[in-house]
Amino acid sequence: MTTATTQIPGYLAGTWDIDPVHSDVSFTVRHLGVSKVRGSFGEFSGEITTAESITDSTVIATIQAAGIDTNNEQRDGHVRSADFLDVERFPTLTFRSTGIRVDGEDYLIDGELTVRGVTRPVTLTTELGGFGDGMTEGSKVLGVSASTEISRSDFGVGASIPTAVVSDKIRIELNIEASLRS
Repeated sequence: MTTATTQIPGYLAGTWDIDPVHSDVSFTVRHLGVSKVRGSFGEFSGEITTAESITDSTVIATIQAAGIDTNNEQRDGHVRSADFLDVERFPTLTFRSTGIRVDGEDYLIDGELTVRGVTRPVTLTTELGGFGDGMTEGSKVLGVSASTEISRSDFGVGASIPTAVVSDKIRIELNIEASLRS
C-alpha cells in the first residue's frame, strides 16, 4: 500500500457498484450569458475498483442520455434531439479512467469521456468522502464527490447553437455512493 492509501481511514480494496438511488450526476450550463440552467441524469451505472494502492484504482461509468432532466420537458426534449445529445444515435455517455493522481487532499482521476461518439480526455477533481458500513449487516459503502468542466464543442454537442445562447462550458458534478460487491 502507498502512504496515500494507508492514510485513508477504513480503506478497502475491492469492486464497488455505483448506487444510483444514493448518487447524483448533474451539470450546470450558462443560458443567455446571464443565468445558469441545471440538470441531471437519472439513469446511470458503473463500478469503482479500489486497488491496494489507490493510484492503481479504476472507474467505469455509463449514463443513459435519454435520462436527462432539466426540470422542463420541452427543454429536455430539445437536449435529447440531434441538436444536442442525439440520444437516438448515441444513447449513452461513458467514462473510463486512465489513471489516478494524488493532489493534496484531493485525487485527480484522468479518463476518457465519450459523448455523441466523440471521446476526449477529462480530469475529475475528486474528494474521497470515505468508507463505511452499509445499511445491511456486513455491507460496506464508499462515497466520492467529483467535478470537471468540459467544452460542449469538443464533443459536437449543440454545434448549431450559438454560445451566446448556451455557453460552451459545462460544469459536471458527481456525488457517488457505491456498495462493495459481495
